[in-house]
Amino acid sequence: MVQQVTNGIKVSVKSNFEGTTYRDYRLYFAFSYQVSIENQSNNTVQLLERRWTIFDSLNHTEIVEGPGVIGKKPILKPGENHTYKSNCLLTSPCGSMKGFYRMVDFSSSNIFKVYIPSFQLMVPSILN
Repeated sequence: MVQQVTNGIKVSVKSNFEGTTYRDYRLYFAFSYQVSIENQSNNTVQLLERRWTIFDSLNHTEIVEGPGVIGKKPILKPGENHTYKSNCLLTSPCGSMKGFYRMVDFSSSNIFKVYIPSFQLMVPSILN
């Protein structure tokens, strides 16, 4: 698990290899990842949007961005957390993801970035 704190918001991520799949006669490596977002600040915040940068070992980079996470824009009071699980497909057996969330601080209306630390997507047999 990797973790990073930005502006009092802690982001923790762990990933898992789920197997392979074929789409349009092409082999893909399926990974899931679980993200926990914990508000360690003194202010209520809301997650507005996300931006992911996904890399694979074939030097392919994909940018994924949009509103919220898995259809939600969670509001986090001080001490609260939000956990969600999602997935991605790679064309190679290893890669990585990193990114950021845009959040708003309700007390000041300031919009700020919360960084998602880089984490590995790796087929376990690659490590042997």
